[in-house]
Amino acid sequence: MDHDAPTVLCLDAITKRFGKLVANDAISFSLRKGEVVALLGENGAGKTTLMNILFGQYTADSGSVEVFGNPLPPGNSRAALDAGVGMVHQHFTLADNMSVLENIILGTRSLFVPRLDINAARDRIKELSETFQLAISPDEKVGNLTVGERQRVEILKALYRDVRILILDEPTAVLTPQETNDLFATLKQAIANGLSIIFISHKLHEVMAISDRVVVLRHGKLVGSVNTTDTNKQALAAMMMGANATPPNIAPATTGAPLLVLENVSTPNIGTAPGLKSISLALKAGQIIGLAGVSGNGQAPLADIVGGVHFPHTGTISLNGKTIQKWTPREAVKNGIARIPEDRHKTGTVSDFDLTENAILERYVGAPFSKGGWLNWRKSRLFAKDIIAKYDVRCPGPDTPIRLLSGGNMQKLILGRVLEADPKIVLANQPVRGLDIGAVNYVHSQLLAARDRGAAILLISEDLDEIIALSDIIHVIADGQLSPAFLRNQMSPAELGIWMSGQGFDTGVAHAS
Repeated sequence: MDHDAPTVLCLDAITKRFGKLVANDAISFSLRKGEVVALLGENGAGKTTLMNILFGQYTADSGSVEVFGNPLPPGNSRAALDAGVGMVHQHFTLADNMSVLENIILGTRSLFVPRLDINAARDRIKELSETFQLAISPDEKVGNLTVGERQRVEILKALYRDVRILILDEPTAVLTPQETNDLFATLKQAIANGLSIIFISHKLHEVMAISDRVVVLRHGKLVGSVNTTDTNKQALAAMMMGANATPPNIAPATTGAPLLVLENVSTPNIGTAPGLKSISLALKAGQIIGLAGVSGNGQAPLADIVGGVHFPHTGTISLNGKTIQKWTPREAVKNGIARIPEDRHKTGTVSDFDLTENAILERYVGAPFSKGGWLNWRKSRLFAKDIIAKYDVRCPGPDTPIRLLSGGNMQKLILGRVLEADPKIVLANQPVRGLDIGAVNYVHSQLLAARDRGAAILLISEDLDEIIALSDIIHVIADGQLSPAFLRNQMSPAELGIWMSGQGFDTGVAHAS
């Protein structure tokens, strides 16, 4: 990066309050042309609020934003886009039934312009694809694309709009290692062409690999800004948390009997999403089985079967040695299966319920939270308060509507709800998505403690580092197929990435353990 390059973005003393909570406290930082600034912070540190102010979705109580030397009007999302600021969100915002070209040009034409030159748009997309090495067919349906290809479309959407500042929110969360390498190659090409980037991630090794400078927030305040070449992962973690963040020690597993067994289970395809293809899997007491894979390759139907939401189309399920004939979410809960759902908003919480109601959501029938059809609110609130304290759920109190919490704090409440029930089987589906490094370490330690108490844990994650670090046994799922079982440390990330892309199933590059 050229240290004499002009400043393209300047946030000056940004302050934002929500009641008594100070989300941003006089935060100032700048971004230069061709620079990558990583924005780090634990959950609730104020990163999302700051980005929402930049995009005009919130109005700061005080402070100002300048883009290319010009003041950015507060509370005006269109002004940010017109000024050349774009954002690629962690969860893609694409229409599956439309083509790549249609997705990219959507919203770029005024209603008063009668006709768009489609050929010119296609030519421009092809030119951008070649310039930034984002190989994609403009006429391909988005529903047919891989996750990595969809991310290329999101980046092309931003480049098509002539953005000169790009904010990337957890851009590698659903990518294979190979796709991550491709993304970084693309970003370096864009940076060489003058693009400036704000990179938001919890993966510190990626921050070290791609950024020029790191800005760290903690409890709404800017606590440090450091050149990447002058720091390391341990120092960044300490800046984020205010203390050293130490991952849990992992003792060898003491594996017991199979608790839940799936044999030759298949489910139908749903649209473009593949169903399960005759998979067999045994969840054993005292063992963590990690399921690696790119999003949308069969994880959802497998999780639904384990959680009692669906029954397999073919194949059998056995629980504690007995074949199951009736399988519902209530039956699953009654038999000691606890569920950390993938989507905390859609299936993990009820947005207008408060924290107490959400804490007992799956256990409100019977002791200890109800008797004779009446809820025991005192015990329910005490349970919610206990989770809030143990899992560092940052909120005003147990009567707070959960929709007012950040995603990370919602996840902490769900984790507490699950793990405090002392389950026999834990379905942990993306359990640390959106959590900071301290919370990740805590959650991992709790999952390991549950394993050591004899629970069987199915860990479904798109974060390969998490799978490798935590799992006793690793399977890869791709296009509904399940790989052989790999022991801990048997496979490198690159080798697992081959299976995640589906190639291992064709070549048989590894053997079952």
